[in-house]
Amino acid sequence: MNAGLILVVRRRIEADAARLFHAWTDPAQLLAWWGPRPVRCCSAEVDLRIGGGYRIGNKLPDGKILWISGRFETVEPPHLLIYSWQVEGSGMGEERVSVRFMPQGDVTEVIVTHERIGDATLRERHAQGWEGCFDGLQQYLATQ
Repeated sequence: MNAGLILVVRRRIEADAARLFHAWTDPAQLLAWWGPRPVRCCSAEVDLRIGGGYRIGNKLPDGKILWISGRFETVEPPHLLIYSWQVEGSGMGEERVSVRFMPQGDVTEVIVTHERIGDATLRERHAQGWEGCFDGLQQYLATQ
């Protein structure tokens, strides 16, 4: 197991925890907001149960598709998800992501902890990716 680096990214979002949890785990909604722009989510499959898998296709501006997949380790709606994370075909080790949805009045703080990251460059790319995902999620929710 790769101990690796850890990244924590947080965002306060004007929505309740149940709404955010559903947006994070519903394939149709993932297609609408996932991915830092100009990356677009072109495919999302989610089997939301412990041991269930997910697979997300990130279409890059050059047309290449980057596939992210893993298995759910913890599913506690609407407050916690923990899942493995692997970029298919990258040859990199399996990482782990936990997403906590912490209600705070009219907003929910979403805390992503991304663990087992191989190096500082990859950690920075993940930080940019998660911030971009948060931006997309907020924009998506604002149009609903």
